[in-house]
Amino acid sequence: MDIKLSGNSKVIGSLTEVLKRYKLEIFLIILLFMFGFLVMQISKYSTMEPSDQAISEKFKTVTMPKIDEDAIAKIQQLKDQNIEVQSLFENARNNPFSE
Repeated sequence: MDIKLSGNSKVIGSLTEVLKRYKLEIFLIILLFMFGFLVMQISKYSTMEPSDQAISEKFKTVTMPKIDEDAIAKIQQLKDQNIEVQSLFENARNNPFSE
């Protein structure tokens, strides 16, 4: 029984020598694997599309804004009366990104 124990201690001793010798390289390899795993997980989650059920649940909570008909009529009346405002409306329709 002492023979097996001494053989194991030799293996453990040589293993610790190898670990001491290459501890920086082993640490860098472990770090590389961790970063690689994180990059793979991030890319997986960034390309994931929501399910149809999740989309339909979100659409159920969205309500359409209601605009008062009187307010629309008043805005149309003001737009027709003021030449400058009318030109602003026309310009905004033609080029919405200009200021």
